[in-house]
Amino acid sequence: MKILLLLLISSLAFLPLQAATQPKKLKVFILAGQSNMEGHAQVETFDYIGDDPATAPLLKQMRGADGKPRVCDHVWISYLTGGGDNNGEGTGQLTAGFGARPNPAEDGGKIGPEFTFGLTMDAALEEPVLLIKTAWGGKSLHTDFRPPSAGPYALSAWQQENYPKQEGHGIPKDFEKWKADKLKATGVYYRLMMEHVKRVLADPKRVCPAYDAQRGYEIAGFVWLQGWNDMVDGHVYPTPKKGEATPRYAEYSRVLAAFIRDVRQDLAAPRMPFVIGVMGVGGAKPDVGNAAFREAMAAPASLPEFKGNVVAVQTAPLWSE
Repeated sequence: MKILLLLLISSLAFLPLQAATQPKKLKVFILAGQSNMEGHAQVETFDYIGDDPATAPLLKQMRGADGKPRVCDHVWISYLTGGGDNNGEGTGQLTAGFGARPNPAEDGGKIGPEFTFGLTMDAALEEPVLLIKTAWGGKSLHTDFRPPSAGPYALSAWQQENYPKQEGHGIPKDFEKWKADKLKATGVYYRLMMEHVKRVLADPKRVCPAYDAQRGYEIAGFVWLQGWNDMVDGHVYPTPKKGEATPRYAEYSRVLAAFIRDVRQDLAAPRMPFVIGVMGVGGAKPDVGNAAFREAMAAPASLPEFKGNVVAVQTAPLWSE
């Protein structure tokens, strides 16, 4: 919950970019990623947030006067999730239940970042807010969310050396079939994400009854919370050999930068604020791999082209030790 609070506070830092004199357009925020964006915090755990003075005020925002999870007055959500042929959409006024869902259209009893993010935006903004969330568990950036400008999936040096041998733990037994399957899977969830966002924006009133077509909408930000499947993939990101200068996860940094450029281009929002939630696994004592991956996730925010509108939020300080 502290991590969610830090993410939304970081996002609020972008709000002064909006001119107060402009008409109150619908503010649209896009949330995307894998299981940590889906959200597995159960409603039954809310009480524990009140045990920490740092998060107790947040708990008061999360509940209504009746003690039940608050229903936002001015925030609506469209949530695309599922898997395979089970992909589906859940919509409604924002409240608890839009976390991980076995059935995309039904309340799953869990929350993800969308709940406290939406509550905070509801309090901070006068205009209505629309959240468009797309999240699926176990999805990588190197394949599943791979953006178009990153180019086709390329074998790492380790894969080039070992995969053709078709022997060993985790190495495909049929290399040619593996290559065909990989080509078919590459970029699937990037396309699903973009197709859904564009579908919602083609008719915002379908999800958000408060939408005023005369005032229109503004894409006000994008939050990316992902990384596990890339961090643990030793085939795609092998440990560098002694003397190699290229960082282990340099390819993740390159593809994430391409992801930011592509979503901005596809949505015609060239300076859309973008928040990277940097994985905090390991807390204050990360192993070598965790530490290297954090650096790779944060790296795009330091690129000159993204100055002032991309921020990397370090969540490691909030890891429970």
